[in-house]
Amino acid sequence: MYLGSYTFNTLKDIVSQFNIQGEVKEINAYGSGHINDTFHIINAKSELPDYLLQRINSHVFENVAILINNIEIVTHHIKQKLSAWDGVDPNQQVLTLVRTSENKCYYQDNAGNYWRVYIFLKNTLSFDIVTTINQAREGGKAFGRFQALISDLNADLLGETIPDFHNIEKRLQKFKYVLDADPVGRSAYVAEETAFVLKRQEEMCSILNLGRAGKLPLRITHNDTKFNNVLLDADGKAQCVIDLDTVMPGYIAYDFGDAIRSIVNTAAEDEADTSKIDVNISLFKAFAIGFLKETANVLTDLEIKSLTIGTLLLPYMIGLRFLTDYLEGDIYFKTQSSDHNLQRARAQFQLLRKLEDNYEDLQRIVQTTTDEYRLTVPINNHL
Repeated sequence: MYLGSYTFNTLKDIVSQFNIQGEVKEINAYGSGHINDTFHIINAKSELPDYLLQRINSHVFENVAILINNIEIVTHHIKQKLSAWDGVDPNQQVLTLVRTSENKCYYQDNAGNYWRVYIFLKNTLSFDIVTTINQAREGGKAFGRFQALISDLNADLLGETIPDFHNIEKRLQKFKYVLDADPVGRSAYVAEETAFVLKRQEEMCSILNLGRAGKLPLRITHNDTKFNNVLLDADGKAQCVIDLDTVMPGYIAYDFGDAIRSIVNTAAEDEADTSKIDVNISLFKAFAIGFLKETANVLTDLEIKSLTIGTLLLPYMIGLRFLTDYLEGDIYFKTQSSDHNLQRARAQFQLLRKLEDNYEDLQRIVQTTTDEYRLTVPINNHL
């Protein structure tokens, strides 16, 4: 079993700080995440649960106490809601943190590393890439249900785990500063991309401005709605939303837009041949159906309209981040070549162009689907 730089005994000792049932039989590296180190703890007693042990990356998440508190608040709220549903086991539908012997939900080792343990959800599936209509619909259902369940939870109760994570104004300010400073001499190579960014900057601040004006409600949002953050059950149905580290206050368009960005692209995120990049309308519609069936009676009219704006904003934002990192000398994102971040930025900007080309159709799908579910699905049908 490959455990990276850790030994079995080291990890077993860390697990012993938590109030797990049973005893550790085996430990294996787990998942494809790039931020936290994750390990599957296999229980020696098969009738008892397995566990997930994670080292929290405190360089990315500087305030672990806030991060864990956010997760505790959100998961507790969801479990309370789900407990009222007939035939639903809340512990299978939402993550469960395991407490330490000191009654905390995280442990700091002697080296200063932060660790947490979740109950492992057996017989679930996750996928990095959406390949079917059903997957897209179930992804929408999972994130939509997550949002509906926490729609009555006060966003002021949560802190920011990554300050200004989706603040496009701050992203633009940093881009312009790095462009002018030109620390590694690359600004001359991005004239076309710079013009692309600046042409759209005012439009891309619209969601932030609507929120500041009080026209869009500040909600608790997931903020990392990639499809691999949904667990499906053995029948391919949505079961649980995972990776809650970025759960914090935000606008609903961020979650919808990021999910669409990761689902509808017909090519890879870093595709060099941009002619391969297009929008899969069928997958967009399927995700929208799943998402809006859960949220149509929760979101305001303006929030519904903002969803399609979010589909433009998120590829713009991640493309801007790739471009900024390229100009800085590739200090944030891992790269495979000197122009990898530039290639990624170009791919995201091409996806944005295609989304702009299809904008009216996407908007029509969102509105038509919303109207349908507002007529046929009772308000708070799951609550």
